[in-house]
Amino acid sequence: MVGGGPGAFIGAVHRLVAEMDREFRLVAGAFSSDPAKSAQTGRELGLDPARVYGSWEEMAAKEAALPEGERIHAVSIVTPNHVHAAPAIEFLNRGFHVICDKPLTTDSKTADAIAAAVKKSGKVFALTHNYTGYPMIREMREIVRGGGIGKLRKVYAEYLQGWLATPLEQTGQKQAGWRTDPARSGPGGSLGDIGTHAFQLAEHVTGLKTARVYGKITSFVAGRAVDDDAMALLEYEGGANGVLCCSQVCVGRENGLRLRVFGETGGVAWDQEHPNDLTVWSADGAPQLRRTGNGYLSAAARSLGRVPPGHPEGYLEAFANIYRAFARRIRGEADGMDDPFPTIEDGLRGVRFIEAVIASAKASDWRPIT
Repeated sequence: MVGGGPGAFIGAVHRLVAEMDREFRLVAGAFSSDPAKSAQTGRELGLDPARVYGSWEEMAAKEAALPEGERIHAVSIVTPNHVHAAPAIEFLNRGFHVICDKPLTTDSKTADAIAAAVKKSGKVFALTHNYTGYPMIREMREIVRGGGIGKLRKVYAEYLQGWLATPLEQTGQKQAGWRTDPARSGPGGSLGDIGTHAFQLAEHVTGLKTARVYGKITSFVAGRAVDDDAMALLEYEGGANGVLCCSQVCVGRENGLRLRVFGETGGVAWDQEHPNDLTVWSADGAPQLRRTGNGYLSAAARSLGRVPPGHPEGYLEAFANIYRAFARRIRGEADGMDDPFPTIEDGLRGVRFIEAVIASAKASDWRPIT
């Protein structure tokens, strides 16, 4: 692991979900740019001190020098956004598989460099847009892509939080600090942190590519250097329209990711805060509620479920599904699903989405996603 040192939220999540299915075992890490903090995390995790490194550069070189049966197989990159690219490229170039937190990086040029390294290395690269791992998101995708609601017309993607409604970054809070610093987060605030999740999820479910966007970005908290609220009109290839809203200043909202898709003959809706439920509408019948774990679901959705009907399963299990699919791909195993995890292509589109919305907002005009 690169990153995930003291006070890190997402690093701890990655460690939990990577080992949930015993597909991976954490054996080495450069957990902080501060060698003392990296060593502290290594001790807390019970790792061999010889495999706890003071920098990711040291880890890449020393792990690559180990015999093939002793070195790491893959690296998980869980740093702030500006530290994704360099270690990803280095570990790929040295022959390691990479799983990286989102967004991919901070700009298109750097994203293209990562993509080139993925292609050259031939190694597996996964991006943790973890919401794609929910069983009911897979069911939603099966319905939509299978023609269950007819030709698509409208997509609503929404991700609302309220935790940055005040200048929390000024208190020294670590998560707020880097997410509101463009030098570390990149040019997108809420747009990059959660807007990319909504954007990727909409394309994942519908199979539609966004052709162009008309965006508006706002920083409601005085002095904040990145957006804390953003919205965009979307035009999809094939003629469907969409609306995307993301905000981190909606007081009282926790993790309000919702996706609704409407076609000529019906619609589907999913809410991350109630992840086991999927609502299905049709033109000639009453609304239908589908639930995780039931035999009437598609085989793809059932393959992602872990517990019987009525038992809550959610964020960690969905995240673990991404790691499980990543492990299977490394081993060359067939998993019976298309797009079992987000890839470098999702990462490229996410970065270009951020740039297009920001450029559109500045110009008050439509901008393509190339």
